[in-house]
This record gives sequence, C-alpha cells and structure tokens, in this order.
Amino acid sequence: MRPARVAAVETLSPHLRLIELEGDALKDVAWTAGQKIQVAMGAGLSARTYTPMSWDTRKGSTRLLAFSHGDGPGSRWVRGLREGDTCQFFGPRRSLDLAGFEAPVVVFGDETSFGLAAALRGNLQAGGALHVYEATDVEESQHALNAVNLGQVRLMARSANDAHLATIEAELLRLAANGARLVLTGKASSIQRISRALKAAGVASSRIKAKAYWAPGKTGLD
Repeated sequence: MRPARVAAVETLSPHLRLIELEGDALKDVAWTAGQKIQVAMGAGLSARTYTPMSWDTRKGSTRLLAFSHGDGPGSRWVRGLREGDTCQFFGPRRSLDLAGFEAPVVVFGDETSFGLAAALRGNLQAGGALHVYEATDVEESQHALNAVNLGQVRLMARSANDAHLATIEAELLRLAANGARLVLTGKASSIQRISRALKAAGVASSRIKAKAYWAPGKTGLD
C-alpha cells in the first residue's frame, strides 16, 4: 500500500469533491489514463475504488473527482476528508485498458465516471473522446464539470424506470453506425442494457469496452 497525505479538498457540489493526494510514494509511478486506485477505508480489508484524473510522477501527486452517494464507507470518507488527513491505497492498477483504442471514441457513464472523463482528456489517440453520461441531478453535475473544464460532457437526467436510457441507446447506436468505438462505465444495469442494444445492432465486441463501477446494494465493483 502507498501512504498519502490529503494536500487539498475542494467541494464542487453537494456530492462531488476534488481531492489531491500527495507523498513520496506517489513519485516515479507508472500510470495511464483509465487505471484505478483502491483507497483503504479504516481497519480491515475494506476499500473503495477511484479513477485518478491525473498523476504528477515528478511532484508525487494525484487528483480524484470523488462522488458520494448514500451512506457507505466511501461516501463517508469523501464527505469527511480534510486537508492534512492521511490515507493509504493500492495502485495504480489496471482497470480500463484503452491501448489502441483510436478516435472516434464515445464514453458512456454517470457521476462515478467523471474522473475517467478528466483522465481521458487529451489521452486518447486522434483527439480524445465524446462523453454521454446519465446523472441524477444534471444541474449539480454540470456545475462540477464546469469547475474542472469538462463542460463539453453531455448529460442526460435519470428518469423513472430508466426510460432515459432509450434516448441514450439511440444516440450511441447512431454514433456506432458512424464508426465510433464505445467505452461503457458506471452503473452495471445501464451498461448491460446498452451492451445488449449495441450487440443486437451488430456492433462488434472488439469495438466495445465495459467496466461496471457500481450496482445498487453491491460492494466490490470497480
């Protein structure tokens, strides 16, 4: 595990905080966009997973855009963080391997995917990616994204019975028909539904990468 100190914490919205971790153990680290770290939550083996936005290997620092929802250990950790606090984490480790994934790339996700959006900015070949995300509170999410210069992310409000996913499916199918590769992240059930629609439309599995970050009532996803 790597020890780190909380160098800065900025509240961007009621549920999103920008966190900077620093320490000698973060220097000279091999990191690529899309990888994860797992932060220890108190005693025992409990940990929560985050996607670093960036990593300064010379300075020894990394930044996280952390989303807190519910009242689990991860949410309590995010809400309670203060400058000067310490933590320990594993990683960075492989999570989404986007090596060789060339533009056009479309990333689907939600609030838990905002860190990935920042990490991929300028890191994919031939011009980055287009991001289409579902969100519980579009206004809150947009405010936080604007604060970290990600205002171009397209947000769709969640609706009852996930009816909004039909609109997202149609948009992703249109983009796939124009040659886009798809990266699906965030809520497991949303990923499953969109994956089925893409495969039913004949989109090759080699053009789709998926990583579920969470599912209601479940822990251990990353």
